[in-house]
Amino acid sequence: MSSAIMSSANMSSTVADRVRIDVRLGPDDLAEQLERDVRAGLSADPRQLPPKWFYDECGSQLFDAITRLPEYYPTEAERAILHQRADDVVQATGADTLVELGSGTSDKTGVLLDAMSDTGQMARYVPFDVSEETLRDASHRLAERYDGLEIEGVVGDLDHDLDAIPRDGRRLVAFLGGTIGNYPPGPRSRLLGDLAGALDPGDHLLLGTDLVKDPQRLLDAYDDSQGVTAEFNRNVLAVVNHRLDADFDLDAYEHVAVWDDDHAWIEMRLRSDRQQIVRIEALDMEVPLARDEEILTEISAKFTQPTLDAELSHAGLELVDWWTDDDGDFALSLARLVPAPRPPLR
Repeated sequence: MSSAIMSSANMSSTVADRVRIDVRLGPDDLAEQLERDVRAGLSADPRQLPPKWFYDECGSQLFDAITRLPEYYPTEAERAILHQRADDVVQATGADTLVELGSGTSDKTGVLLDAMSDTGQMARYVPFDVSEETLRDASHRLAERYDGLEIEGVVGDLDHDLDAIPRDGRRLVAFLGGTIGNYPPGPRSRLLGDLAGALDPGDHLLLGTDLVKDPQRLLDAYDDSQGVTAEFNRNVLAVVNHRLDADFDLDAYEHVAVWDDDHAWIEMRLRSDRQQIVRIEALDMEVPLARDEEILTEISAKFTQPTLDAELSHAGLELVDWWTDDDGDFALSLARLVPAPRPPLR
């Protein structure tokens, strides 16, 4: 064996030794969740489908295309804040472990890991995602990039598997992309409470949130001129067709984006252009849809600093710092557990 091949083999062995994956959510679990969500959601009034089912391979590619559209600002705005403030985040937290919830391809992770590496604090990365394949690919790519970085991935569901996250080390828990806004108020409050419960004193939460702004800019971002978001929205029906043997006609649904001023969120819906009955074979279920009836597929809540501060406080967290991009479109907030009161002096 040549020295070059031996070197490559040794590197691969080292990378493999530094990557460990805890699978809490397997394909059968995901299939059961999809069946429950579809049955419950399409039986509800109004009908709805959770946005997490957008992301099969096609949906992930479409969302990646959305992030590059001129109308869609959140991804680049958040990336700009990370580049400007990563050093501040690392200095403020003293973290040696980065936990990333909904890590996906770990696209933005390198900015934080670079900042940790520059200070000599980088020890471990804990990606948390529902897709085992995506998580494994990203983990091995980062292990090759960062020599010595230990990676302990968790394949799990945010609503059930936060207890699988390793608790040792001084941790920075990053929940980026504005994903927290996809949760309605009740579930969002519960998730923030669960996140607070997963933190230890000395840990911090880095939360990405989209901000309230001119509604027309928001509508443009969720209903782009090229129709990519419309295709992404309809893809959730393709997922149900493929995985549950349904017969949704994707061409029979119009993409609709609506700003709800009372709740400060965007709603994405699919509107039936005719009266129809959809058959979902795997559930032995028929769904009658009237002409112009809508299926809610996503909400995306927008925040102000006071509203987010109030929600964090309700969950037992205190806002430590708040950064926005230059245009004030998006925010990263740094929070920690509310310190326990000191016992009175005697």
